[in-house]
Amino acid sequence: MIRFAVIGINHLHIYGMIGHLLGANATFVKWYAAEPDLAANFATRYDVPQASSEAEILEDESIVLVLSSGIASQRAPLGIRVMQHGKDFLSDKPGMTSLAQLEAVRQVQAATKRIYSICYSEHFETACTVKAGELVQSGAIGKVIQTLGIGPHRARVAHRPEWFFQKEHYGGILTDIGSHQIEQFLFFTNSSHAEVLHSQVANYKYPQYPEFEDFGEMTLRGDGGHGYVRLDWYTPDGLSTWGDGRLVILGTDGYLELRKYVNLATQASPDHLFLVDQHGEQKIDCTGVELPFGRQLVADIINRTETHMPQSRTFLAMELALKAEQQATRLGNLK
Repeated sequence: MIRFAVIGINHLHIYGMIGHLLGANATFVKWYAAEPDLAANFATRYDVPQASSEAEILEDESIVLVLSSGIASQRAPLGIRVMQHGKDFLSDKPGMTSLAQLEAVRQVQAATKRIYSICYSEHFETACTVKAGELVQSGAIGKVIQTLGIGPHRARVAHRPEWFFQKEHYGGILTDIGSHQIEQFLFFTNSSHAEVLHSQVANYKYPQYPEFEDFGEMTLRGDGGHGYVRLDWYTPDGLSTWGDGRLVILGTDGYLELRKYVNLATQASPDHLFLVDQHGEQKIDCTGVELPFGRQLVADIINRTETHMPQSRTFLAMELALKAEQQATRLGNLK
């Protein structure tokens, strides 16, 4: 079975990413973090040795996969180094923060034939999204016409690191949390080509952080359907979870609604999936739905296939997010 390592632990998504691999019986062998405070906490979670440097991991030929949730702007340069050392790479989203980084990653990936994957957790770590994919592919709602996704998040600004508020390092709201929604738009509409029709970003609540975008929206059109995305950092403290993320998938013969993390004032549990078709309304039980991302990624590393996600979609989701960010109208208190 494959051996993997971690370099960079600046976002808590790293724990979910590691969980995918451990669940697929991959072996976690080393990790490295430059920040002593982050390293001290991480060391309590896993009985795995800490490497003395990044180079120790990159030069270990027994390691075939490197995971990272480092500072967002540092993920693409790290991924390039990983691929150049003959290893596959799994990044937290966003996988890059500029179109120049994306182009550089594409060139190195094409030259090395390594896997550059991005863990779009709002898809791969929610059972209702996986189940919705099965229903769509079975024709349950006919041809998908549009996805409507919202990604509200709790800001918790007092607990965020400095880089979180710097556009150069986090990439902007459409690049960051918007890439989740774009990947799902591409997946559910089965679009292999798409364009950004309109986008805008704003800072309305946090003028003390003039580079921080707390609201964003975009409209997309693909060769398989349409998409609308709304994002914000306004989740109130009264909500029982970090964000009321939802997705509506409209088809010619019905629609699906996903209430991913909470069913408001009813159920605080996650993974609520509703189907409306020509026969009626129903809530789909997502208990026991397998999250196949880790298993499929491991198989792709071994077999050099693309079952967990096509490499082209990995890159296209980020390309659209970066273009939406680049062309967005800027409103409110933004610097």
